[in-house]
Amino acid sequence: MTERPHILIVGGGYVGLYAAFRLQKKLRGGEATVTVVDPRPTMTYQPFLPEAAAGSIEPRHVVVPLRKVLRGCRVVTGTVTGVDHRRGVATVVPAEGVPTELAYDVLVLAAGSVARTQPVPGLAECAIGFSTVGEAIYLRNQVLSRLDVAASATDPEVRRRALTFVVVGGGYAGVEAFGELEDMARFAMRVYPELAPSDMRWVLVEAAGRIMPEVSPSLAEYTVRRLEKRGMRVLLNTTVTSMVDGHVVLSDGEEFDSDTVVWTAGVRANPLAQASGLPVDPRGRLVASTTLRVPGHEDLWTAGDSAAVPDLSAEGAWCAPSAQHAVRQAKLLADNIIRSLRGREPKPYKHSHAGSVASLGLHKGVAEIYGIRLRGVVAWLMHRAYHVTRVPTLNRKVRVMADWLMAFLLRRDVVSLGQIHDPRRDWAAMVEATGVRPTVPPRVG
Repeated sequence: MTERPHILIVGGGYVGLYAAFRLQKKLRGGEATVTVVDPRPTMTYQPFLPEAAAGSIEPRHVVVPLRKVLRGCRVVTGTVTGVDHRRGVATVVPAEGVPTELAYDVLVLAAGSVARTQPVPGLAECAIGFSTVGEAIYLRNQVLSRLDVAASATDPEVRRRALTFVVVGGGYAGVEAFGELEDMARFAMRVYPELAPSDMRWVLVEAAGRIMPEVSPSLAEYTVRRLEKRGMRVLLNTTVTSMVDGHVVLSDGEEFDSDTVVWTAGVRANPLAQASGLPVDPRGRLVASTTLRVPGHEDLWTAGDSAAVPDLSAEGAWCAPSAQHAVRQAKLLADNIIRSLRGREPKPYKHSHAGSVASLGLHKGVAEIYGIRLRGVVAWLMHRAYHVTRVPTLNRKVRVMADWLMAFLLRRDVVSLGQIHDPRRDWAAMVEATGVRPTVPPRVG
């Protein structure tokens, strides 16, 4: 190892951001350098995406600029496509330019997870995920634009298709998106005299026999009952077999048309570790010890969704891919790297499960905190209180709370800005209509 070791962190999500932030605070001057590589220049606080989509939080306030927070680190916007740990180099493809090799002494592999998709016909063309702020903004505009289409349509089939919304996947992301978007659409219908909430069809499709496996069965059943009381359908033990051209076909034989299909059917570990020949478990997660170090690979550390970390609170279990684990692991990982640099033994990751919280729309939620089950407004307040304490930086905490205050005083805004998804369309159409064509100036000489 060089006199001033270089720590390379692959991934700027929960683990990457929190680990780098702690390293820049705790490392002594000149003790090491830290580089963070991520395809995006921001970290997204995903638990707030449903509220951003529903208009309760400004979308810009759920993302954290890496360069602003990690001033003591070097931030590279690019994708790591391969790691050669024996040589101590990672191949980085920048946002623009040619691939380069980046040397390191200590590697933190925290590339996170990617969406788990299925070979469903029409999935790539008709569905959208729900893991980025861009997708949240798109879904908000999509739902509101469908209300405009339905209110203006004279064809009942067009109206029915526009007002049919499908969410595939009954985990936290799917259930919260399902509840928040329906709540926003129901509120927005107050300005559409042509429409009624009963005109909407909201369908949640889950392949398993229950939703939200992180909470107790009774709380999951309560959530289903609350959603169904709002006129929403929850289909368990059901899969989508096709969605070509928006025609959704379910495994139970039911078919219908929909303009809006949201895919939240789970995640899988980023394939980087497996592609680099590093030790992975059957689910493709990088194998880690309780200290978050990869066994047999000196100076290689991991945590978060892409890591298989033993759960010391339950024999034979592994830590679930959750934000709660990722944030706690990131802090210990940074401390263990510093301990290793200073010749001390790293500590094992131990935790106590605080519980789970979920929002089902404005003033609606479920929670299970230290074994205590909460429902309704109290659970919804717990959801907000917990996540506002976890979102990185004081700046973002204040902005999020200000958004909530403004929404409380003035009610949330339900304006669609769908044009942002194709801002040049109207301009191009105008140029085409006027017959303007570019001319090539004559050559001189």
